[in-house]
Amino acid sequence: MTPSRDISRLIEIMAQLRTPVTGCPWDLEQNFETIAPYTVEEAYEVADAIARHDLDDLKEELGDLLLQVVYHARMAEEQNAFDFGDVVEVICRKMIRRHPHVFADKDGNIAPAGVKSQWERIKAEEKAERAARRPTDETPASLLSSVKAGQPALTRAMALQRKASTVGFDWNDPRAVLQKIREEADEIEAALDDGDKVELAAETGDLMFALVNLARHIDADPETALRGANAKFERRFAYIERALASKGHSLEAASLAEMDALWNEAKRKEKGRPVVPGK
Repeated sequence: MTPSRDISRLIEIMAQLRTPVTGCPWDLEQNFETIAPYTVEEAYEVADAIARHDLDDLKEELGDLLLQVVYHARMAEEQNAFDFGDVVEVICRKMIRRHPHVFADKDGNIAPAGVKSQWERIKAEEKAERAARRPTDETPASLLSSVKAGQPALTRAMALQRKASTVGFDWNDPRAVLQKIREEADEIEAALDDGDKVELAAETGDLMFALVNLARHIDADPETALRGANAKFERRFAYIERALASKGHSLEAASLAEMDALWNEAKRKEKGRPVVPGK
């Protein structure tokens, strides 16, 4: 089987990988649950390539993400639920429906200012239609039930908080959130004294949730903020490595105090402050 620019070739490749006996043993063992983490991971790889402005890598990562869509569609087809063509049809229908100002007749266009409100109205209609198709449940749906569970934890925390804030369950001042962060830190300290690992994990989660709340109140995306912190850590650690290497020292032989001093040196340099020897 040869490569091709045609999506049908990718669908054929996946079908062959999933063919019993002659297919790939690993691919045949997979199901929606086992493949889902790879789907999330590939989406992150796409975001990373974009952040690095690496278009060659982005091309490859988009292919990996597309493979995930084909994979899930193939497994659904095996269960006679839907196939790849159905996935394409659904998203095409959704995009056309949500953009009447683009795809409607010339008399159906709307002003740019009304596009967002139209989009939200159509999304609400689609949500109601999906809810009508699902089996009825005597238990009333929670306000938070519309927040999708498959999102990364930081993103979902932000979405949960935003949804709760629509009914007034929110702080009005970011300083109040900061106070909550201090309270959560104190609870972690108490858990440290008790040595309860389960409680420590729970309290750490509470602290992270509160930090996401602070990010929301100051209009910062927590995922982007954490990516920035990761990049900063990498830069400063690399500075430690270079500084030690210039002295003929290794990381393993360096003391924590020596590495910490170099870390602070890197920090001062990034902020444009003079580096004072011995400080």
